[in-house]
Amino acid sequence: MAGHSKWANIQHRKGRQDGIRSKLFSKLSKEITVAAKMGDPDPDKNPRLRLAVKEAKSNSVPKDVIDRAIKKAVGGDAENYDEIRYEGYGPNGIAIIVEAMTDNRNRTASNVRSYFTKSGGDMGQTGSVSFMFDRVGEIFYKAAIGDADTVMMAALEAGADDVESDDEGHWIYTSDQSLIDVAGALESSLGESEHAKLIWKPQAPTEITDLEMAQKLMKLIDTLEDDDDVQNVTANFDLSESVAAQL
Repeated sequence: MAGHSKWANIQHRKGRQDGIRSKLFSKLSKEITVAAKMGDPDPDKNPRLRLAVKEAKSNSVPKDVIDRAIKKAVGGDAENYDEIRYEGYGPNGIAIIVEAMTDNRNRTASNVRSYFTKSGGDMGQTGSVSFMFDRVGEIFYKAAIGDADTVMMAALEAGADDVESDDEGHWIYTSDQSLIDVAGALESSLGESEHAKLIWKPQAPTEITDLEMAQKLMKLIDTLEDDDDVQNVTANFDLSESVAAQL
């Protein structure tokens, strides 16, 4: 069983240490509003909204912020957002998927393209890199929940496809269609997870052993994530232990 992506580990910590809570809250609130507007405002009747609320709670978004985001959709005064996926190559040909929600397609496309270009990369057409990723559900538990064998057995019984464990925790993978069901079953056996969400999982990540290259990639990803229209950024690379220790 392959070890979990070092990049994902760094990203997991990064989201809680960067001091950009207001921007993160805004993006999570936007997803809640869009999910509530597209379906039922009751999370129990709307799988996408249920996942959005869970992700918000796992990132310590206050309950009143979550409630306001749902009420905004119900009240009919929510903005109309288009969901767009951009794909491209960063420095050294690393494949990157950018998921955005925008009320101005031209603005967002122009910004994302400029970020790729300035980094020495290139934004491609839809489908140009997504074939190198799998769309799957990811459920994360901290290591303290149990040892690898215990979690593996619970995950398989719940209908999961795979589990990757390391010193930080357990990443449980499901098909995109079964995420909600598996997450629910695991709550009964392991308790509430840290997060449960749909992700783009790299099929064959490229290991980065050069610090300068890693810094260029991290700068591009940070720039993309800092854009208000960008919701998620995924790239197909792992960092070597030595490089990860220096970042």
